[in-house]
Amino acid sequence: MNLFLPLLLLLSSALPAQEIDVDVAIIGAGLSGLSAAKEISAAGKTFAIFEARARVGGRVLNAPLPNDSIEEVGAEFVGPTQDRVLALAHELNLTTYPTYSDGNCSLLRNGTVTEYACEGGLPPVSAEAQIELASFQQHLNSLAAEIDVQAPWTHPNASLWDSMTLASYVAAHLGHADARFLMETAITGILSTELIEPSLLYTLSYIAAAGNRSFPGTLDRLTGVAGGAQESRIHGGTQLLALRLAERLGLEHIHLNMAHQNHHRAPPPLAARIIYQPPLPAARDQLTQRMAMGSLGKAIAIYPSPWWRSAPSHLNAQGLSDTGAVRITFDNTPPGARPPFGAIMGFIVGDEMRRLDAMDESQAVAEVVGSFVALFGRRAARPSRVVLQRWDREEFSRGGPVAFAGPGVLTELGPWFLARTILTMTMTMYTGQLPKTPSLRNMYIPLERLL
Repeated sequence: MNLFLPLLLLLSSALPAQEIDVDVAIIGAGLSGLSAAKEISAAGKTFAIFEARARVGGRVLNAPLPNDSIEEVGAEFVGPTQDRVLALAHELNLTTYPTYSDGNCSLLRNGTVTEYACEGGLPPVSAEAQIELASFQQHLNSLAAEIDVQAPWTHPNASLWDSMTLASYVAAHLGHADARFLMETAITGILSTELIEPSLLYTLSYIAAAGNRSFPGTLDRLTGVAGGAQESRIHGGTQLLALRLAERLGLEHIHLNMAHQNHHRAPPPLAARIIYQPPLPAARDQLTQRMAMGSLGKAIAIYPSPWWRSAPSHLNAQGLSDTGAVRITFDNTPPGARPPFGAIMGFIVGDEMRRLDAMDESQAVAEVVGSFVALFGRRAARPSRVVLQRWDREEFSRGGPVAFAGPGVLTELGPWFLARTILTMTMTMYTGQLPKTPSLRNMYIPLERLL
C-alpha cells in the first residue's frame, strides 16, 4: 500500500474551484463509483468523480488501531459467486484468507448458551424445527431460482409476492418458534431489517442475486461461511480495494469533500441531496423516496489475545443470539498480527441498531460488551478497546448494507431500476462551488449512492 495515498487524496480535495469538462461525472467514490470509472476509462472516455466524504471507499472502511493494525468497520467478507470483487482484488494484487472457523460455534437461546460443532450446518434446535427450517429454506431457494434478477417485477407472481411482507410469509409457513427465530436472525443479519419491512418479492430477488452464471443464488450462500458469502477476508482490509483502485485511476480525477462546499441540505433519501437540471422524471424520484437503507452497525472488541480459541471451549466466536444488541458474531482476529491480539466482531441490525442510534458512545459500547459477555462469558467483559461504527449515523450512508424495497415498490416502480445509473441526456450538475460550470455529457450515479 502507498502510505502517502490517503494524504494525497485529502490534498486533492483542497484544489481551488475550477471548470471541468468531462464525458461522464460519477457521484460517489465507493467501490461502485470507482469501478464505473475504471470501465469508463477503459472505453476511452474522460470522467470526474465527486465524493461527499473526505475519503474513498464508501461503506468499505479500515479503522486504524493503536497497534498499527486495522479492523474493517464496513463490508469485509467475500465469497464464491462474488466474481467481480474477487477479480478486482486479484487485479490489484490483493490476497484473501479464510474467515476463522476452527472450533465450536455458540448459540444463546432462551437464556442458555450452547456450544456446538458448526459443521452440521444448523444450530442445535429440535429436530422438528430443523426439518421445518430446511424445508422452508429450500422453498425460498426454489422461488428465487425463478426470478429474473434484472427484472423481478416481470415474474407471473410478482404482484402477489410484492403485496406481502416477508414477515407474513414466514408466519404462514413456519410454525415452530425455533425455526422462526433462526430464519428471522438470518434475514435480519443479511438485510439489516426486520422481517416486516421488505417485501417477499424483494427478498427473493436478493437471494437470486447471490448467484452467478454457474451457480444459482441461495439463502445458504448468503448466510454461510465455508462456500458462502462469509468465506474469506482480504489481507489488509477491504478499503485497500478502493485505495488502490483510486490510485490507479489517478487522484486528479477524484474530488473529495464535495458536500462541505454545498450549502444546500435536503433530507434523506440521499438522492434528494443532488440537484438535477433538468429534474429527474417524477417516477424515478418516487422510487428513491420509497426505498430505505437497512439499519446497520458493527462493533469490534479488542482483547490481548483470542482467548476463546483455547481449551476448554475451543470457540471460533461465531455466535447467534436471540437477545441483546448483537445477534451475530465472528472472530475478526487478523492472521499474524504483530503484536498479537484478539478481536470479536458483532453485527448490530434492524430494531437493535435503531435503539442504539439514540444512545451516546459509552452507552452503546456497554450494550455491545454485554452481548459479548452473554455469549462468551466474563472474560469478554474486559476488552482493551471497542471500535463501534454506526452506519445509520453516517451522513452520507444513513445505514446499510443496501437499500431495500417494501411492499409494492418493485411492481409499481421497478422498471425505473433500469435507469438507475446512466442518464443519457445533456445535464448540468451543481455541487456547490466546485466545479463552477461543469460540462457533463453523461452522469453516472452508482446505486449505492442513490439508494
